[in-house]
Amino acid sequence: MLEEPVRLAVIIGGVQGSHFAPVLANWFAGEAKQRTDVSLDVIDLAAEKPLPLTRPARSEAVAEALAAISPRLAAADAFVVVTPEYNHSFPALLKNTIDWHLAEWRAKPVGFVCYGGRSGGLRAVEQLRQVFCELHAVSIRDTISFHGDDTFDEHGRPRDPQGCDAAAEKMLDQLVWWAVALRDARARHPYSA
Repeated sequence: MLEEPVRLAVIIGGVQGSHFAPVLANWFAGEAKQRTDVSLDVIDLAAEKPLPLTRPARSEAVAEALAAISPRLAAADAFVVVTPEYNHSFPALLKNTIDWHLAEWRAKPVGFVCYGGRSGGLRAVEQLRQVFCELHAVSIRDTISFHGDDTFDEHGRPRDPQGCDAAAEKMLDQLVWWAVALRDARARHPYSA
């Protein structure tokens, strides 16, 4: 057992009004809450104060929006991004949030839970891997992908709980391994980008 649990931020990247992103995030967060080696912070980007789409001079509104999310990202040892796929990509809200932050992502693992389209969101994830690589984050190879919202019942549980829960457990095992390894490495030798 770890002396200090891995601080995991689950980031809901779906746009406001999306009904399936919160279902997936709640299911995944429920799986993470069952573990003693993880502490959880769920960040619903659609519910946060919006960051501007342009880079104006710092203002009070920008500072307030950043203060609500930046410390939470900085405190995380690992991330899971829950994202839909729209037109073979991921939402602008998610990209904007990623772009407003740099050091918060460095030398930390990122996993993905995705949905949408024929690919089940995997095309969005492939683009996100490139973005996070540029930010010096480590993406976890295995992704949890859903090809339709009918994969969950009316209570927010997967229709294939054994397969879904096993996939979540595997991803969480990998995230914890990478998070501990990278947290220890950052403590011994700060990462320089």
